[in-house]
Amino acid sequence: MNNTSPSGPAASILVAEDDPEIRQALERILRFEDYTVITVNDGAAALDAMNSADVDLAVLDVMMPFVDGLTVCRKLRESGDATPILILTARHETSDKVAGLDAGADDYLAKPFEMDELLARIRALLRRSVAEPGDVLQVGPVSLDAARHKVTVAGFTVDLTRTEFSILELLMRHVDLVLERSQIYNRIWGYDFDGDSRSLDVHVGYLRRKLEAAGSERLIETVRGVGFVMRPGQ
Repeated sequence: MNNTSPSGPAASILVAEDDPEIRQALERILRFEDYTVITVNDGAAALDAMNSADVDLAVLDVMMPFVDGLTVCRKLRESGDATPILILTARHETSDKVAGLDAGADDYLAKPFEMDELLARIRALLRRSVAEPGDVLQVGPVSLDAARHKVTVAGFTVDLTRTEFSILELLMRHVDLVLERSQIYNRIWGYDFDGDSRSLDVHVGYLRRKLEAAGSERLIETVRGVGFVMRPGQ
């Protein structure tokens, strides 16, 4: 289990997909891009692989035998594993996408998908998993240490997913500036905003609840029709 990921092509990627054609296609394209690839065809094997191998990113199909992809994702997060997770789903309904985010996934991709888009999302997730050194950010009682990937509220540690951490860092680096949804999507997910803002709302909602449960006042505001802004408490 590896919770820090390199951004280069030497990264190790787990592909859990029960459709042999899709699994083999993913393995071919990822190996062509010089990634190390581990493939499994069910959720139970995916959990075993995550516990026994150094994995920098997991690509999980939702519908798999024995243990489905959402359950795999949920179990990994419950165990404290912060490895970036990209969910593949044949369903296009917003509720299904939200279910993946609720389970702790960092991103999702609906089938059928273009390989170029898959690779772009993988690169974005791997880039975000690398902590860059920098000053500790402070807004009100919230402190964020990018190098240590640590967030505290009044000294108490708050556990965030990688996506929640990345959103918080982006907002804290632009205090009092309203960030449009398209800007956040591009900076966090690495692709253009497509009009489906539900995933961003879900992540921000979780982020707010975690910070406020730790004792912070409401710092992240929604600017209707535009995006989000972080303002120090008055």
